[in-house]
Amino acid sequence: MLNSLSKIFLLVAVWITLGLTAPSGPSESIKKYGADEIRQLGCDTMAHVIFWRRIMNLHQDSCLINVHSCRMVLTTYPATNWNTCSVNQRLTIADSFRRLSGIYDSSRVVGTMGKSFFYVFEKVAPKVPLGIEAFEKNGVNGWYAKAILLIESPNQLQKSSAGAYGPFQLMKGVARNYGLKVNKKMDERANFNRSAYAASQLIKTICIPYTKSMLDARGIVYNEHDLWFRLIVMHVYNAGAGNVSLALNSIQYPAEGMGLIKQLWTTSAGRFQTSSQNYSQLVLAAFLEYDERVDSKAK
Repeated sequence: MLNSLSKIFLLVAVWITLGLTAPSGPSESIKKYGADEIRQLGCDTMAHVIFWRRIMNLHQDSCLINVHSCRMVLTTYPATNWNTCSVNQRLTIADSFRRLSGIYDSSRVVGTMGKSFFYVFEKVAPKVPLGIEAFEKNGVNGWYAKAILLIESPNQLQKSSAGAYGPFQLMKGVARNYGLKVNKKMDERANFNRSAYAASQLIKTICIPYTKSMLDARGIVYNEHDLWFRLIVMHVYNAGAGNVSLALNSIQYPAEGMGLIKQLWTTSAGRFQTSSQNYSQLVLAAFLEYDERVDSKAK
């Protein structure tokens, strides 16, 4: 009979011989899908990313009056006052803050509401590893699962104005295309596992292939593991391949890497407008916020 210590040594030997590795612990998962690469690329210092982090921590009773193109914040303003103003009144307020800040060009000034009520990452935290696992079982990078969960519905299941629903915010047609039941009696978009499967299928069969095709058409060299490539895939997930294609094709001289992403932040084409421009900015901001609020506590 082997004693306890001998049994442990035997198990370790078998483990090594078979080339097995220990199961990924929390720290490994955090490192693999954390915010390190975002910081290494300097994205955490980008004005747009800093701006959205402020919005994610700002109460809904406040809004930031800012220059839309560069997200320069002019002031914090009561949300109620801004929301009850007419369009002309907003323009007058924007002009006054523009002059006070020494801005005399035609830069668009907007008010962006605080959304700390929506970005409650602690609530979605238990779902993140489940989403990563579901995506990877379907042969899709788990990073995409985390990105979608952090910005689409981190607080609670909600239906968008366009009709998207569930933790991965799927449209009815997309969900049905991947086998989900969506009818008067049942909506499987609310089922986490079914919704995760459909979302991963959408990424794998539509978003990634179309992203490659669009970049190939413009002669843009890419590595699908790079952050900027994944961000374009996320734009396709959000806005649709056709609208992203219009945006990319309207950029006369595409930059490389993250430079191309920054060009998309100020590009309008088709239905690729403000919310589409913001999407990858929100992804970057959400990863950084999640890293500080959730991941740092698990390390």
